[in-house]
Amino acid sequence: MRSTLIRQMFTEFFTSRGHRAVPSSPLVPDDPTLLLANAGMNQFKPYFLGETTPEFPRATSIQKCARTSDIDNVGRTTRHATFFEMMGNFSFGDYFKEDAIAFAWELLTEGYGLEKKKLWITVYQDDDEAEGIWRRIGVPASRIQRLGMEDNYWSMTVPGPCGPSSEAHYDRGPAFGEEGGPAVNGERYVELWNLVFMESIRGEGPPKKDYPILGDLARKSIDTGLGLDRLAVILQGAHSVCTTDLLLPTYRTVQELAGREAPDEGEGKVSFQVVTEHARSIAFLIADGVLPAKDGRGYILRRLMRRAVRHARLIGIDGPVLPATTASVVGNLADVWPELAAQATLIEQVVATEEESFNRTLAQGTRLLNAAITRTKDSGSAALPGETAFELADTYGFPVELTLEAARDAGLAVDAERFAVLLDEQKKRAKAGGRAKAAETLRKMDSYRELSAAVPRTEFVGYEHLAAESVVTGLIADGTVVPAADAGSEVDIVLDRSPFYAEAGGQIGDTGTLTTSDGTRLRITGTRYGLEGFRVHRARVLEGELRTGARGLAEVDAERRAGLTRSHSATHILHAVVMATLGEHSRQQGSLVEPDRLRFDFAHFTALSPDQVREIEHAVNGHVLDDPAVRAWYADRAEAEAAGAIALFGEKYGDTVRIVDIGDFSRELCGGTHVAHGSQVGTFRLLSESSIGSNLRRVEALTGYGALAHADTERRVLAEVAGLLGTRPADAPDALRKRLEGLAAAQDELSRLRTAELGREAAGLAEHARPAGRGRLVVRRVTGATSEELRALAAETVARIGTEAAVAVLATEHRSKALLAAAVSPSLHRDGAEAAPLLTEAARIIGGGSGGRGPVANAGGRTSEHLEQALAAADREAERLLNG
Repeated sequence: MRSTLIRQMFTEFFTSRGHRAVPSSPLVPDDPTLLLANAGMNQFKPYFLGETTPEFPRATSIQKCARTSDIDNVGRTTRHATFFEMMGNFSFGDYFKEDAIAFAWELLTEGYGLEKKKLWITVYQDDDEAEGIWRRIGVPASRIQRLGMEDNYWSMTVPGPCGPSSEAHYDRGPAFGEEGGPAVNGERYVELWNLVFMESIRGEGPPKKDYPILGDLARKSIDTGLGLDRLAVILQGAHSVCTTDLLLPTYRTVQELAGREAPDEGEGKVSFQVVTEHARSIAFLIADGVLPAKDGRGYILRRLMRRAVRHARLIGIDGPVLPATTASVVGNLADVWPELAAQATLIEQVVATEEESFNRTLAQGTRLLNAAITRTKDSGSAALPGETAFELADTYGFPVELTLEAARDAGLAVDAERFAVLLDEQKKRAKAGGRAKAAETLRKMDSYRELSAAVPRTEFVGYEHLAAESVVTGLIADGTVVPAADAGSEVDIVLDRSPFYAEAGGQIGDTGTLTTSDGTRLRITGTRYGLEGFRVHRARVLEGELRTGARGLAEVDAERRAGLTRSHSATHILHAVVMATLGEHSRQQGSLVEPDRLRFDFAHFTALSPDQVREIEHAVNGHVLDDPAVRAWYADRAEAEAAGAIALFGEKYGDTVRIVDIGDFSRELCGGTHVAHGSQVGTFRLLSESSIGSNLRRVEALTGYGALAHADTERRVLAEVAGLLGTRPADAPDALRKRLEGLAAAQDELSRLRTAELGREAAGLAEHARPAGRGRLVVRRVTGATSEELRALAAETVARIGTEAAVAVLATEHRSKALLAAAVSPSLHRDGAEAAPLLTEAARIIGGGSGGRGPVANAGGRTSEHLEQALAAADREAERLLNG
């Protein structure tokens, strides 16, 4: 049974039983407690918590999920993956255990045709009710096992909804391990379907056990997950997911790149499957807007990419591996997941760039590791320090597995205990920061939930009006719901009606005032969302006492709002122009909309040329001058997508969406505020274009009065420059060019004289070269040289020595800093010698670092008093090179 039919049968089964089919949410969730969507219930979490009333009591979905908690098991077992499709059915206070269990049994046995006698069931250790239902349905007690909280009590591993679970497992037979049921063997008895009986809320604590249960959910609900990968393995008679139709094309691509078939066992088998499985995760993450980065979800992607490359090297793939493997994922799964096809170019460019970057990382790490191995051997130690292994991994991204392998080849161990301590400390720091942030979020959300049970959602009237008569329905101070607040207090307030736009979609929230009928005055300093539908207004009580129930006039800062609308509409125009200029892949990845200023992030693999920047600015202003109409309209999500509306990565949309059209060239889903006609944007001025990460670019621009003020400043600066040059503004460039040409000629003459002086100094230094091993060596301290001059002097000294094997190491003190430079002769460099390792230890001694590739390198540090000691260390390294 192909995976397409498996999905189709699942969806049809539940829609025929009253479930609404809901599309998968993106892998980037709208949830501050999660980096990536890791379960089918993520997008329904507000329904389970009672924060939002669902439009339907039952739902079904096939959710894209990413988890790396079991990454080390990928390839080693037949059931673990970092990406998978979770088929689920959900009840929001409708049916509970009886129906959930009946649905699962019917679909598994009658729909998918699994043998009943091969199905085993686990239930939570205290759940007599669930076991009773399974037994009544026909499962004998001998195939039902009770397990503890770690196995059969579900949560998202972070605070939120939770409850006991019951799992359906399939017995794959004795070829996959010993008998005894799921409690004994997870490889033979594969978990297929997890039925979670959602009834409680968990607090902070370990991911899978010993966390506190804070209370009951308002309504008992159902959350289930049937893993498509695992079911496909069973129904297709495959050994692992890599040999199902979900991944088989990619698995074959890996084998073609390796030039051989994957082995049936051993580490080679693991590596073939890791490369295959990770390629799918990588393609889906990029398609959903994740790009490689140093932290967060971007780091997860980078880790997967580098892990795939490393395992590719282990099976003999020395060339690029990610472009071909991710392309096979796109080709195989784009019919089901069209975002893969839409972002195919971006996926290809990102993986190619990142793999090339990682190859440079491997080369740099190898050089540093070799130097560390030499130092360790010279010291007489038998183990590479754990600090070295950790620094290579943490700072340079060099895989610790390669450090272990290289050390072993050199006859050394690695201080694994110290490495583990450093790694654990790093993880604890990261977790502590994450827990603190999550705790703060939870505290605020608790207050919002308290209000949500007592007051209606805010009616937003800010599209049509900038002022509204409002009632204060809720007050929060220091994270706690309060009845009143005095003058000087900083509070969050909730209004029944609000003209204030809440920060979303890149547009910052409105500011303004609230004046109550009894004369109390507040300054609204920002507006954002609390729970869905709640606008939370951050305010300072200026005068009087504010009490819950107070009535007053809420007024938006009109001039500031006007600037925001200009910038937001300009952002939409810019987005359309960037895609038209650079390609469909260059979609928006983030934005910041401020009064008369905007920041726009988009996917692209290279810097924009000056001509492209001018072309984009000109095209935006052309659209503005054409004065296109700006229209907002509403439709259901499917209708909007069919009409070509662009949905932005990471944004959350409901079933009914607001679409903003600008002329006939821009159509986006957007809840922000906009001008009525394009000309109201005013002038658009593109200030800068830069990189903010791998394959991610940023432009900053001014609109309206901001652009006019910038132009006025430039006009005044030009006039001042012209005055200093004694010419007219129009002639200032030519006058300045002539001045600069004269200055350059003078500098060239000074440089010529300095070069001649350095040549004479190099000749004198070369005369002091001493014999060393197979060549000659100069190690001297000089005066009056800059860092650049010191490098040139070292290189010239080597040339003046006149022997094939020559080395020069020079040092100086410049502006209270210690400087060193080293150079090796061309013949030594052709034999593989580099100058940089000569200065590694010296750089440590002077408290700095070294740099440079090839035959010349330099180092610098602040502790110039240790310069002689550093020079002696470099002398020893040079002697070792020439005697090697």
